Amino acid sequence: MSSFSQAALPGVELRPGKPPILRADAAGDAPGWAAKHRYALRAVVTEHRSVLVRGLGLRDPAGTAAVFQQLGSGLMTDEEAFAVRRSYSAGVYSSSAWPANQPMCMHHEHSYRLEFPGLMLFACLRAPTQGGATGVADSQAVLDALPGELVERFERDGWLLTRTYNDEIGASLTEAFGTADRAAIENYCRANAIEYDWQPGGELRTRQRRSAVVRHPVTRQRCWFNQIAFLNQWTLDPEVREYLVEVYGPDALPFNTHFGNGDPISQDIVHLLNTIYETNTAREPWHAGDLLLVDNIRTAHSREPYEGPREVLVAMTDPVRLTDCSPTVKVITG
Repeated sequence: MSSFSQAALPGVELRPGKPPILRADAAGDAPGWAAKHRYALRAVVTEHRSVLVRGLGLRDPAGTAAVFQQLGSGLMTDEEAFAVRRSYSAGVYSSSAWPANQPMCMHHEHSYRLEFPGLMLFACLRAPTQGGATGVADSQAVLDALPGELVERFERDGWLLTRTYNDEIGASLTEAFGTADRAAIENYCRANAIEYDWQPGGELRTRQRRSAVVRHPVTRQRCWFNQIAFLNQWTLDPEVREYLVEVYGPDALPFNTHFGNGDPISQDIVHLLNTIYETNTAREPWHAGDLLLVDNIRTAHSREPYEGPREVLVAMTDPVRLTDCSPTVKVITG
C-alpha cells in the first residue's frame, strides 16, 4: 500500500439524524482524489458504516465511473434485478426505475442472492428539487429494536422471496437474467438455489429462501439483512397493491415475501419493520456532485419520494458470499 493511497482525510462530521459527512476538495480531479484517499475512505466506512462525501463535483457518467473504479474492488454486474436500471458502462448503473412519488423502503441490495455487494457506491449528478434522499439505517440497531420472538422466528425459518416475471411490472425475465433462453435461466436457478416453475402462459415463477440475519464477514456483527419489508405486498401503496392483486391474483404478484416456511407475513409485521427502519434512518438531501459509500451488510438504504429531475448513479462492489456470513438457515435447492 503506497503512501499516496494512505493520504489523510479531513474530519468527518457526525450529527444526529444525518449520515457521516466528509467535505472534500478534489481540485477538479475527483478520480485522483478517490485514488489518493481510497483506503482512508474505506476505513471511515468500516468505522461509521457509511459516509457522504461532498465537494467532489461529480457531473458526468464517465468521471463518476472512474471514481467508482478507484474505490471498489471490481464492479459487479446487476443480476436478478427487481426493477429496470440503465447501464452506463460495465458495472455502472442508474438508480432503479421506480415511480418518483413512491418510496423505496429500506433494504439491503441483492440480499436475496447467494452473492451480493459488500459495498454500495452512489453518486448524484442531478439533485431533485424536493425529497429524493438516499436514507441509511444501521442494521444492527434495527435488529436490536425488533421483538425477540420475531427475530427468533426469522432466524429459524429465514425469509422467502417469490417472484412472477412479466413484461409489465418490474424487471422482465431478460432484464433479470440477461437472457430469454429457458435452459440458461434454469441452469442459473439451479446454481443459485432458486426453485422455478414455468406457467402455462410462459411466465416464470421462482422461490428462494434466504437468511434474514447474518454476521458481517469482517466485524462478525449480527445484522438484520434482507428485503422482507421492501418486497412485501403490504409496503406497496394500497391502490397499487389492489391493482396488482386484481390483475395478477394474490398468489402471482410480481414479487412478495413470506416467512421461510411459506407462511404469510402480516401487514402488522411489515408496518412494524418499516416503523423501526424509520426510527433508525439518517438522511441528508442530495447535492449535485455528492458521493455516498454504504456498507451494504451493516447498513440498509432507501430512496424517498421526490419532485423534479433526479440522476443518481450506482455501483456495487466488494462481492460477498452468503456462506461467508454464517447464515442461519439452509437455502432451498432447486
